[in-house]
Parts: sequence; structure tokens; C-alpha cells
Amino acid sequence: MWAAKFANSRSPLLSSVLLLSKGAPASSSPFHSSAHLHKAKVAVVLSGCGVYDGTEIHEASAIMVHLSRGGANVDMYAPNISQMHVVDHSKGQPADRESRNVLTESARIARGKINDLARLTARDYDAVVFPGGFGAAKNLSTFSVDGKDCKVNKDVERVLKDFHKSGKPIGLCCISPVLAAKVLPGTEVTVGQEQEQGGKWPHASTAGAIKAMGGKHCAKDVTEAHVDNTNKVVTTPAFMCETEFHHIFDGIGAMIKNLLRLTGK
Repeated sequence: MWAAKFANSRSPLLSSVLLLSKGAPASSSPFHSSAHLHKAKVAVVLSGCGVYDGTEIHEASAIMVHLSRGGANVDMYAPNISQMHVVDHSKGQPADRESRNVLTESARIARGKINDLARLTARDYDAVVFPGGFGAAKNLSTFSVDGKDCKVNKDVERVLKDFHKSGKPIGLCCISPVLAAKVLPGTEVTVGQEQEQGGKWPHASTAGAIKAMGGKHCAKDVTEAHVDNTNKVVTTPAFMCETEFHHIFDGIGAMIKNLLRLTGK
């Protein structure tokens, strides 16, 4: 199972939280330099900071670059919860007696401009994007431990259903398409190929879990995106594939291009 080598070790979780001031969402204006009419307004949902226990940073960065290039206005969100555990990224192993808050860690990627996911609603945005990383399978859901029987964070589930019901596009990459497969049964997604192909696709078994959850898996190359036009869900494999970074970047670009097209702006 995807992330199985980390699933059995958890560090103690503390109940500390980051208190956010009330008011309008924190704008991520440093990612774009000018404001024009008719720009798409996009929410990006993070799951921490770091591939093994949070958001995959290169995916988040690529998403922001492509959204900026596409002329979107962006706000960033994360759930105000404790991480499943903390991983020492230099060793690839859980760090004992450490605990971190998902929102606080996500603020590192957002350059401090982060919002509580509990405040995100579809009426305020034209689209929503979920980067990958182990955090999507550990903090936004329990997929890393429970596979097809996983539970999804209540605010993540609410946001996905809210955007889907509103007919507004949803973008997901890497492992995060499992969230849509679980919450929106029948949705078409891709996490890449369904065979490992000599190690190029080490997480290919995830496609089987998607099918078991009621989703429809569509095999795609790393530079491609799959568009479910009926459900307005756009996905790309990203780091589900062992390849060069520029291929990941190009695939995410295809996802964002199609996401923005579906907004009609």
C-alpha cells in the first residue's frame, strides 16, 4: 500500500493549534504582481510541509507558478489539526516525540499567508486545487493506513462536495486524487499507470484502490492530465512517477491549464 513503510510509526500528537485572526482570507499576493478583472480565483489546499508527512513542496510550487502564469488570484488553506506524525526527511523515518500542526507547517509554503480550511467555501472561489505529498494520505485522509477503507477529513470532504455541487472545477495531483475517488464516487481520475513498469511507477497499486473506492482510473503519462468533464475534476500523476522534475512540472501545467479552462475565465 502507498506509504506503507511509514504507516506503522506515529509520534505523539499534541493539541496545540494556531489561532487565526477573523476576517477576509489571507491573500497570497506575493505570487502575482497585478490585479485584473475577470481573473479566476483559486483556493489551494495544503497538508503540511514536506513530502513524507505533508505537502510535496515542488508540486505546490509548480501549481503556484502555473496559476500565476495563468492569471489566477490565489489563496492558500490548510486544516488546523495535528499531523499524523512527523518524519525526519533526512532519514525517511518518523521522529519520536515530535508533533506539528498542519496549518502552521503549511504556512511555510504559503509564505505566512495561510487560512483555516474550515473557512473555505465554493461561493468565494472559481476552483480548488489539492497538491499531493504523503500529507494528503496522512493528514487530509487516512489512506496511508486504511487504503480503500480510509476516512477523509471532514472539512476536506465538505470542500470537495461543495465545489462539486457548485459545478466548479477541482484539481488534484500525485496521491491526492484518492480524495476525490473516496468522496465523489464514480469520478474519473489518474495517478498514472497501473503497472510498475520496472519501478518507474512504484505506487501503481493505488489505481486498484481507486477502483475499489468506486472511482474510475484512467492511465496517463506523467506529462499529461486527465479531465473528467462531467464532474469537472482534473488530475495528473506528478511524483507518482519516478522521473525528472521538468516532467512533473509539465504535467502539473497541463492540469492547471485545463482547470482554468473549466472556470470559463
